[in-house]
Amino acid sequence: MQIKDLIPWVRKDSAPESKSGDGNPIATLQREMNQVFESFWNRFGHLEWPWGSGEARSDMVETDNAIEISIELPGMEMKDIELTVTDDMLTLKGEKRIERQEEKRGYYLSERSYGAVYRTIPLPPGVDGDKAQASFKNGVLTIRLPQTPEAQAKVKRIEVKNG
Repeated sequence: MQIKDLIPWVRKDSAPESKSGDGNPIATLQREMNQVFESFWNRFGHLEWPWGSGEARSDMVETDNAIEISIELPGMEMKDIELTVTDDMLTLKGEKRIERQEEKRGYYLSERSYGAVYRTIPLPPGVDGDKAQASFKNGVLTIRLPQTPEAQAKVKRIEVKNG
């Protein structure tokens, strides 16, 4: 037996067929490795974490006289949230720590859940940060940022006519 007998793409009798027809063994190996990883992740389906990459889901809506932002923070409490605002940026920092221990006859259970969120949201010009208000209910943080009278005055409606 020679060393070339151990390398699968060197043996002519068992060479893998190339899908692209390029015959490049490295490209074939890469394609096969990609298939292995894809099949691994497909087995679990689409996993959805509460805060994917340290971000919380949010909505921003402009009303007639304010900007309203809603941010989902499941499992957090008000004491876990730090919220700051500057002229052009809203910053949210939060961390949840949940520990649960349970002892019953025959078993012992201990669960811990940790999560941190850090989010900065750019604000449109004309937001009055000094009059910002925030409320937290059922895991949803709602921030209301009134617009300055100057910002409200700059909005002009344009009439659309048939044409």
